[in-house]
Amino acid sequence: MVNLSTPDLTQHPPRSPHAQLGGYVHLPRLLDKARAEAAGKAGEYKYNCPMDQHFFKFTGISAEAMLAEVKLGKSDTEMLEWVRGKSARLPSEIAAWSRWLRGRAPGGAGGHEWFGELIKAQGAARDDIHGFFDLLELDDYVSFGGKA
Repeated sequence: MVNLSTPDLTQHPPRSPHAQLGGYVHLPRLLDKARAEAAGKAGEYKYNCPMDQHFFKFTGISAEAMLAEVKLGKSDTEMLEWVRGKSARLPSEIAAWSRWLRGRAPGGAGGHEWFGELIKAQGAARDDIHGFFDLLELDDYVSFGGKA
């Protein structure tokens, strides 16, 4: 049985980057990775990766502060309350940021080449992988035995 309070990311992936909490996309995934990091069960997943850093920069919260709060055993609801207390972002700003993050894709030829190689390696026939969120979901699926 999956324990979402202390996820074991060696056994299953974190939540989709599309999942939202308080309007923030990626926040549920970030919390899963933080909880797994705190429990020593992050596996191949990296807490404070570049996608996580977009959240930290936008909210003004540090990765260290969030990890410390997660270690207190707070629920998603409690963590959202904490985030709202630390960040003065308006709902309209959160919605705009979430749209921006959801649409992120590689920029420049080098980024597109790297992105294309990852798609070729995991699902060469896929024509629906357009941005980083799509790529993360594909990687999560394939990493745990799914066939693209």
